[in-house]
Amino acid sequence: MAARFRTYLELTKPRIVLLLLFTTVTAMVIAAEGIPRLRILLPTIIGGILAASGSSAINQYIDREMDSKMARTARRPIPSGRVSPRNVLNFGVTLVLLSVVVLGFWVNWLAALLALGGAVYYVVLYTIILKRNTATNIIIGGGAGAMPALVGWAAVTNNLSFEAFLLFGIIFYWTPPHSWALALLVNSDYARANVPMMPVAHGEQTTRRQILLYSILLVILTLVPGAANMLGLVYMVAALILGAGLIRMSLLLIKIADGATAKRMYKYTTTYLAFLFLAMIIDQIVAF
Repeated sequence: MAARFRTYLELTKPRIVLLLLFTTVTAMVIAAEGIPRLRILLPTIIGGILAASGSSAINQYIDREMDSKMARTARRPIPSGRVSPRNVLNFGVTLVLLSVVVLGFWVNWLAALLALGGAVYYVVLYTIILKRNTATNIIIGGGAGAMPALVGWAAVTNNLSFEAFLLFGIIFYWTPPHSWALALLVNSDYARANVPMMPVAHGEQTTRRQILLYSILLVILTLVPGAANMLGLVYMVAALILGAGLIRMSLLLIKIADGATAKRMYKYTTTYLAFLFLAMIIDQIVAF
């Protein structure tokens, strides 16, 4: 029983879900101008976990043959034979539908529809269409990972505003540097599985330059919340420090073209987003 539980938990990619959920909560804190009411916060968290977990499971169902060809993913539950594809699909669809019910009845239907839209975006647009056919898959597909911020904002306000889409945009532009750094690490895996990720389709050096470009665009975008008086001094200081680190790492990735530097970049981008959104929460609570 414990092994079965761990297998299904693995299907949900809990660490990724946690990061996505953190962006949802951050959006809620900013929209509420403080800690949101518990009766909204808890069901939004539960609904967000269900939607992201279900989407991850469905993604692994669709990618099962691709995953079996890649060393990084060959030990996932389906390729390793620990669970049947049909059970994974049923599990994923059930979680996504439950998320719609939870968000719709206990939060609002805009949040529910956005969560469902995020799942469809990730599963259909990114996984089925873009990932297999174009090197721009991550650029366009990045919107899927940014949807939780819209869900969080809608949960509090029952509408979407400029601020909500600004948070969406930050995650959207963060996705290429983060994902391409990983792609540099497992380039041979993607080539073996015939996935046209940027390093496979256009080469590693082009990918490194694109990472720098998107890092610069991201840093510029992260300064807008301060300029627009959406967030204050605490956030702006953090955004500048974290942004300087991101650009430095991007330049280093061009200068030192090895796996160790790509791995550092990948880890830094994860830390970058987490600390950037933490700074948003702190800034909103202390109200500088």
